[in-house]
Amino acid sequence: MRVLVVEDEVYLAEALRAGLRLEAIAADLAFDGHAALEAVAVNDYDVVVLDRDIPGPNGDEVCRQIVAQGIGCRVLMLTAAGDLDDKVTGFELGADDYLTKPFELRELIVRLRALVRRPAAATPTVIEYAGVSLDPFRREVYRGGSYVKLTRKQFAVLEVLMTARGGVISAETLLEKAWDENADPFSNAVRITISAVRKRLGDPWVIHTVPGVGYRMGTS
Repeated sequence: MRVLVVEDEVYLAEALRAGLRLEAIAADLAFDGHAALEAVAVNDYDVVVLDRDIPGPNGDEVCRQIVAQGIGCRVLMLTAAGDLDDKVTGFELGADDYLTKPFELRELIVRLRALVRRPAAATPTVIEYAGVSLDPFRREVYRGGSYVKLTRKQFAVLEVLMTARGGVISAETLLEKAWDENADPFSNAVRITISAVRKRLGDPWVIHTVPGVGYRMGTS
């Protein structure tokens, strides 16, 4: 999962990014409305964590533009206000969820995981494919009933591949979904990570290279 955190309190924004990374969630930061709109225009985010009270176009306007432009990401609004009218306004603008400050990081993570399971076709809590079982909430992976220990980055890459359920995912898409904006697009990080996940999952391989295209999950 990749998210954009839009928060003008720098300390809070950086703390959120650090906490999300510990959960294998790649996070970029924007500190005002202009930066947020620029980021969503060029990056493919699963969720935008959007504070309502930010400089530039405020959070309400950013949310309105994301919805109007048909940008395919979820919006989770953050606010210090807990008034029902404020919440209703946020939902009317097109927000998918609402979280009142102060909040626990654990609750934010649970809400993010729940949001990305809300596409047109519902996604199960535990993803099972090609003999591999992945639980995004517990961050656990099993193959053939045996626990597979993965790093946070390896887990994030495997989650993207398993969610595609056999579809081919390009290296560029993996870099987009599992790394943040500081990733070098010319690095071999994806290839190295894929190789490591294959070894952790064991034989026979269930991650296959599609020459010139990308990678896919499958038993053959």
